[in-house]
Amino acid sequence: MSDEYNKVLPINIEDEMKKSYIDYAMSVIVGRALPDVRDGLKPVHRRILFAMNELGMTPEKPFRKSARIVGDVLGKYHPHGDTAVYDAMVRMAQEFSTRYPLVFGHGNFGSIDGDSAAAMRYTEAKMSKISTELLRDINKDTVDFTLNFDETQKEPVVMPSRYPNLLVNGSSGIAVGMATNIPPHNLNEVIDATVHQIDNPECHIEELMKLLKGPDFPTGGIILGKEGIRSAYETGRGRIKVRAKVHTEEISSSKQRIVITEIPYMVNKSKLVEKIADLVKDKKVEGISDIRDESDRNGIRVAIDLKRDVNSEIILNQLYKHTQLQETFGVILLALDKNQPKIMNLKEILTKYVEHQKEIIIRRTQFDLKKAEDRAHILEGLIIALDNIDRVIQIIRGSKNGEEAKISLIEEFALSEKQAQAILDMRLQRLTGLEREKIETEYDELMIKIAEFKRILSSEELILNVIKEEMLEIKEKFGDDRRTAFEVDYDDISMEDLIEEEDLVITMTHVGYVKRISADTYTAQKRGGKGITALSTRDNDFVEHLFTTTTHHYILFFTNRGKVYRLKAYEIPDASRTARGTAIVNILQLEDDEKVTTVIPIREFSENWYLTMATRKGIIKKTDLKEYDSSRKSGLLAINLNEDDELIAVELTDGSKEMIMGTKKGYAIRFSENDVRAVGRTAIGVRGIFLRDDDEVIGMDLINDEMFVLTVSENGYGKVTKADEYRIQNRGGKGIQTYKITSKTGDLVGIKVCRKDEEVMMINNQGIVIRLEVGGISIMGRSTQGVRLMKLDKSEKIVTIAEVISEEEIEEIEI
Repeated sequence: MSDEYNKVLPINIEDEMKKSYIDYAMSVIVGRALPDVRDGLKPVHRRILFAMNELGMTPEKPFRKSARIVGDVLGKYHPHGDTAVYDAMVRMAQEFSTRYPLVFGHGNFGSIDGDSAAAMRYTEAKMSKISTELLRDINKDTVDFTLNFDETQKEPVVMPSRYPNLLVNGSSGIAVGMATNIPPHNLNEVIDATVHQIDNPECHIEELMKLLKGPDFPTGGIILGKEGIRSAYETGRGRIKVRAKVHTEEISSSKQRIVITEIPYMVNKSKLVEKIADLVKDKKVEGISDIRDESDRNGIRVAIDLKRDVNSEIILNQLYKHTQLQETFGVILLALDKNQPKIMNLKEILTKYVEHQKEIIIRRTQFDLKKAEDRAHILEGLIIALDNIDRVIQIIRGSKNGEEAKISLIEEFALSEKQAQAILDMRLQRLTGLEREKIETEYDELMIKIAEFKRILSSEELILNVIKEEMLEIKEKFGDDRRTAFEVDYDDISMEDLIEEEDLVITMTHVGYVKRISADTYTAQKRGGKGITALSTRDNDFVEHLFTTTTHHYILFFTNRGKVYRLKAYEIPDASRTARGTAIVNILQLEDDEKVTTVIPIREFSENWYLTMATRKGIIKKTDLKEYDSSRKSGLLAINLNEDDELIAVELTDGSKEMIMGTKKGYAIRFSENDVRAVGRTAIGVRGIFLRDDDEVIGMDLINDEMFVLTVSENGYGKVTKADEYRIQNRGGKGIQTYKITSKTGDLVGIKVCRKDEEVMMINNQGIVIRLEVGGISIMGRSTQGVRLMKLDKSEKIVTIAEVISEEEIEEIEI
């Protein structure tokens, strides 16, 4: 024997086992079991779709035998068993397994009862319409390709995936030492969440969950509670309870029937029915007289007839406990990120996907740009030839061969080699006037495209806009209604679910004591009364904020420093009418010199609503409400203030209102909200009113001609003026007189727009509150002093006014 066969290498068996097992584990993790975060596909699914695309099995083409597809995948890309490939393809075609099937199957592809698909030689398949969006632009150098197992073919490393397929269709797989289980979701919701992530890169998962409400299983069913979903989206792991959709039918006056119409995801229907029958047979569940599977092509229907006078709720609870009518879906958001397995939360998955799409759009645009520039280059040469056609023909006729002609053309007209070759290849019919016009038109169109491609590549914002527009097109084309519903999980009820929604009065003092009390505590009084004690206060403290809301509203606290804090109304401690309340610094993380100036209750952060803010120095600012849908313990910046300014008033608007700003020296300006363009959350704003010397803004409110303007001075005087006496002016003017200031009246302390049937609160610096009907206050002109509204002692001053919110106004706030 030769020395070649006598070589023995000593190897430590422990090291060899470690190395071999790690190699095997990584092969399974990267090459078989886990999906890529960018396209949501495992290698076998990616190879199936790529092979079908290469074979031309697109949706508009005829079906082809499944065996042909499997053979092509095995021979070119996937060196594993044919059963593994066929089973993967079958699952991609099953409507009860895949939320948006990627393969359109023809023939027997199995059933929800666990029936297996027919052999691959009998079935046919082609790509579904939505799967073409996974491969769209793959031939435009959008993704990298790698050599296949025998280095004879090239296959894509990842698909362009023009929609977030990882979340849309989900994935499950067991690797070595790890597993993934990602549920499917509704396409509309996933795309909406992705668009929101693009528009708001710093958004919180809580915001995304308002758009992406939870999994949407192909078999429907009902998800119980939101805690499992929240845990999965925030940490990458969660347990979601899924229950069958059932209803009861009356068979007779004393007999009922339970009907199952949807079952949990991945549950075998025939085994479920068999399990129920076994429970009845073993007498573990009593009260069932008959079970029938009445399912057909129109959907699932399992009828369970109950015996006379049997309570259907009791039977259902027993079935939920002992059968797969209720299942737990364990979510593990594990996927490959740059070939590294990683558990990600919802925001990370969407961020990775958006990064992938940015690369796709950049590479596609660069490809299109090069192609357009190459074509334009050729057309420039043809145009030169047509402009000098006689000389071109002379050169060609005078040349011995094509190479000599090409060289002569290049030297004569300073052409490139490609241009010269294109001229030589040009057909004689191109010399006609119509053909020349076509060339020039094509050239002009190419120059427009080239300019657009360069514009896109120069701006990340435009790239993101392209991503959004193309995803919204996919949503419009393939989006459908949610199949899986939600119900309360009584084992998992949040604090808010336990709190009854009721009207509240929230009060807050100047020093910062806040409380909530029942709205019916205060009683209406006639003008000139002494009022009732609203709460006990310490020296130099007084009530500064008072409004009506409900326990389930958000309460937005805006501070003089231009920040906003958020609480639910029920989170504010309850207290009696005379109690001081709780210091706001114990609830909100306010800074030392920070003070709450405005408090606004809202139901939710809806679109097409704005927060309009006014500062003491006359600045006005309008910002989209949705920009404030974020909660930070340290507060969120609401407006960027100048150094000597502070925030004094905030209003919730719809973008088309009119508003009035009033000053302490008795001036006011009314202007249209359309004069104030919407700006970002951290912007400064624009001038609302030009202030005179020693003047400052004391209030801002919304106004229309049907309303009245209530003005109150610090010495207890006030009046009501018709709103139509305030003409609309341009924003930024000096305004007009709204109150005649005298030593008797003192400066203005409040300005409110109200109806005659409304009621208002007046609060003095001793904490005394009087509740007045606006209709009982005298209507007077703008240039008057008003009448006495509240009797004050010498040391007393009115410090603030607040309207009492009616039932109708609460409905308006519940946007």
